[in-house]
Amino acid sequence: MIVRGSTAVPGDKSLTHRALMLSAIARGESSIEGALTSLDARSTARVLRGVGVSISRLRSGERIRIRAPRALHAPNRVLDCGNSGTTARLGLGLLAAQPFSAILNGDRSLRRRPMRRVAEPLRAMGATIATPEGDGLPVLVRGGRLAPIRWELPVSSAQLKGAILFAALAGGVEASLREPAGRSRDHTERLFRGFGFSVTEAEDGWLHFEPNGALVPSAFRIPGDISSAAFLLGAAALADRGELRLTGVGVNPTRTAGLDVMARMGVAVVREARQDWGGEPVADLVASPGRLRATVVPAQEIPGLIDEIPLLAVLAARAEGTTVFHQVGELRVKESDRLALLARNLTTLGVEARAGENTLTVTGTDRPPCGRVVTEGDHRIAMAFAVLGGVSGAAVEVDDLACADVSFPGFLQVLSRVRQVGS
Repeated sequence: MIVRGSTAVPGDKSLTHRALMLSAIARGESSIEGALTSLDARSTARVLRGVGVSISRLRSGERIRIRAPRALHAPNRVLDCGNSGTTARLGLGLLAAQPFSAILNGDRSLRRRPMRRVAEPLRAMGATIATPEGDGLPVLVRGGRLAPIRWELPVSSAQLKGAILFAALAGGVEASLREPAGRSRDHTERLFRGFGFSVTEAEDGWLHFEPNGALVPSAFRIPGDISSAAFLLGAAALADRGELRLTGVGVNPTRTAGLDVMARMGVAVVREARQDWGGEPVADLVASPGRLRATVVPAQEIPGLIDEIPLLAVLAARAEGTTVFHQVGELRVKESDRLALLARNLTTLGVEARAGENTLTVTGTDRPPCGRVVTEGDHRIAMAFAVLGGVSGAAVEVDDLACADVSFPGFLQVLSRVRQVGS
């Protein structure tokens, strides 16, 4: 198998969600270029339309136009978040400051994901949050005047951090928060600073937000999503020869721990054509095959590569030695029990893998992977095993490849275009 060519990857999912939400409360017309147009992004657009925001259709390659009303209004129906945890959690933060009630719900997978960790700080700020069916969706939020907050997060999570910061922004109050281990992605902080808001981090890890900026209509430019790029980088790493260039990928330092782990495993990725897009560093990534070796991924790296673990796990399946991922229990409350699924599917394909309560251990093999992969509708599981299925001699059947559209529309077509049979 060889890789060749140059391609772009879909717009950054985290930035697309946040740009849509900021545009929804910046009175006037904003635009977003290069946005992700996947199912998750459409969920955020759908929820925002439900509270009075005008958003053009999300079409690949087209600029999105958003017109914010003078004020958001109460929805006349349940707000459907689909499969998107970011939509639900950041949406709760945004709605916590609005003077009306709303109900957020989602698909079966999203309804299983924990929301109490978001509800508790928002309640402390003064919003009414009810989770009638336990810890997950549906959630009733009744917003209003909020109070400042000082909160220690139970886990390092950009979604939880973002929910509190969006509530503070929309409510015009100060917020201080601290994550327990590692630093989660900082897109929210960078975007807020771009509007003149003070977001500072102390040496002891406390992050402090002051509502002293001005949110105005803007033109956002979204780079490619490094979490989507990781799967194509993985395909290049597992190829027999060739080179692959991914253009205009966001390389925010809180998102590149996955590249660091790949480098330790022997994956050659070079950054070229470095730029800055609205405070976000961007580069072309050039990857080529390498001899893979095992590594240890410590707890402090996990917040910066949580979405890349499925891809890193399949690379570990082809590496020499045993790779150990520490403090990855958060994978159990993603779109699936991602930790258990990774271990189960790798074992099915003939790879020695074990999921502990908070660890994942994978021992590499050069035997061709063969078997059927169960995704449970998890897009990152589907893409990771599609990549593994391209190694020489593999016979891997993935039960649901269509779910990749949640984050990477057209993934299979792109993968097929850059990866070719050769000698």
